Amino acid sequence: MEIKSQIVESLQEIVGKTEIYLEVPEREEFGDYCTNVALQLKSQNLKLKTKSQKLKVSSQDNPRQIAEKIVELLKKDEELKNIIKRIDIAGPGFINFHLNNDVLLNVLTQIVSDSKNFGKSDILKKKKVCVEYTDPNPFKEFHIGHLISNITGESICRIFEANGAEVWRADYFGDVGVHAAKSIWGIQKKFQEDKIALSDLENITLLERVSYMGAGYARGSTAFEADEKAKEEIGKLNSILYICAQKMGESEGRKSKINYDPEKKYSDDEINKVYDLYVNGRSWSLEYFETIYKRLGTKFNGYYPESVVGEVGYQLVKDNIGKVFEESEGAVIFKGEKYGLHTRVFINKHNLPTYEAKELGLAPTKFKDFQYDKSVIVVGKEIKEYFGVLVQALKLVEPELGNVTQPLCTGMVSVPSGKMGSRFGNVVTVTGLLDQLKKMIEEKYLSTSYSDLEKEDISEKVAQGALKYAFLKNSVGSDFIFDINASVSLDGNSGPYLQYTFARTQSVLAKSGRSGEWKSKSDKVEPNIEEKSLLRQLSHYPDTIVMSVKNYSPNLICNYLYELAQRFNTFYNKHRIIQGDKGNGGGEDIEHFRLTLTSATGTVLKSGLYLLGIQAPERM
Repeated sequence: MEIKSQIVESLQEIVGKTEIYLEVPEREEFGDYCTNVALQLKSQNLKLKTKSQKLKVSSQDNPRQIAEKIVELLKKDEELKNIIKRIDIAGPGFINFHLNNDVLLNVLTQIVSDSKNFGKSDILKKKKVCVEYTDPNPFKEFHIGHLISNITGESICRIFEANGAEVWRADYFGDVGVHAAKSIWGIQKKFQEDKIALSDLENITLLERVSYMGAGYARGSTAFEADEKAKEEIGKLNSILYICAQKMGESEGRKSKINYDPEKKYSDDEINKVYDLYVNGRSWSLEYFETIYKRLGTKFNGYYPESVVGEVGYQLVKDNIGKVFEESEGAVIFKGEKYGLHTRVFINKHNLPTYEAKELGLAPTKFKDFQYDKSVIVVGKEIKEYFGVLVQALKLVEPELGNVTQPLCTGMVSVPSGKMGSRFGNVVTVTGLLDQLKKMIEEKYLSTSYSDLEKEDISEKVAQGALKYAFLKNSVGSDFIFDINASVSLDGNSGPYLQYTFARTQSVLAKSGRSGEWKSKSDKVEPNIEEKSLLRQLSHYPDTIVMSVKNYSPNLICNYLYELAQRFNTFYNKHRIIQGDKGNGGGEDIEHFRLTLTSATGTVLKSGLYLLGIQAPERM
């Protein structure tokens, strides 16, 4: 049983079913764990009766008196005596637990003997979790605004896996919709102005093609807002693109049961003028996305285009008219007011599925591929209210899916220069940003002693570490500003700082010429203040992983790793690890212990960085 779980179980034997909050104190003198259960019991005005009837208190007892009675009972717990050195009370009734040194040293043994599994749990064993994230739109560049979903989603996947779950990574992309129509419209206008054709784009690089399409989107988006004629043309083009998507599906052997143009408004000539640009542009976009996914270390299990799931959602809406949805002015709507929400359109007056209908069709489509127990969808918080309507409609149409769907809303990221976005034409692309970070890292940290191959490898890993950590250290849902200079600092709370600390542990171990495996008996070493501080932090790693999955919070791992790195560097700067001269207070046991402590720190840093999607170079 884990240390924290054992303490919680002992407390519950005394106080009954009251929820126990066992936390790590901010100040080490208050022990390894603390609980406010005595204050909690008093504030809830409970009768304090338990099955075992162990706790005898009166209504006149204050929280500290309740805490004293709890502590007296805890001291009689024989199992707890094996792990707890001391229990004391602080303030108005906080109970503090101080672990035995042997327990902390045993954690060290666990880390070095089972480095691949330390920290992992099986609390989600046999559970199947689908995580949908990234969700970029073709015909546009993949910019920093999209990146937060990818980085958050991939980390969430790894944290679920570390807790025993089987994970399905899903990517949902918008290959139809008004955004695509804006891009196609803008690209066509640029073709006319630049006097080029689709075939000319095939002769330039993939990144140049994507950049051209992104410029088309900016052009179309601006015109849509400012020019009524352009807005009408884009609206018509939107309908044609749905037909193009169906035609493309049929060429791939996928049959459609839905007719988006029952009145034959659009001629074959109108459709064919758009078809090749649509198919090629979509293909180039998806190829471009894959280069980014590969670079970022993401590999999806399933890809879900709006053009496909939209048809599923369209049919679900049609089948539930009169039960969940209703017709209104030529459209089909969901009235959410009766659920404390608002009304949303699911099929518009042009007989096209809206984003809502597409999302509705996405859930059963994903479930068909992977029979999940939980579906987590990483989305921007700006569409939180929209998602509330969607989930409510899903609960009514497919209750077994709606009841296990969890939107995870991320915050908005900006840069110090201010607003950015595809429609403004001032896009900060992921490729450009990573390349800029790599250049900064090479210039600041990589000396001429590195070969070109080493520089390329290390600068790429550190650039990604800088970017990912800068995003993940903020709590999910909070807005933040990405500061590129702070992200690459080796002095602050950054990815490179953690990577550098890991590289330092590996350098020490390499210089020692020893494995660092723990073999000495614990009674031969009495940890000093810095060593014990480091041991305590290492012991909290399993708890941190469990808390991060329960709260969908990669930032908890960031906070943990930063504290671990700080404690190791304090230990490193204050004490000699490789003893050299074994006299003067040094010795074989101390050296071996400190090398083991260094090895364990490196193991946990590397493990935690992996959960954040960050690689740990052994040399920096």
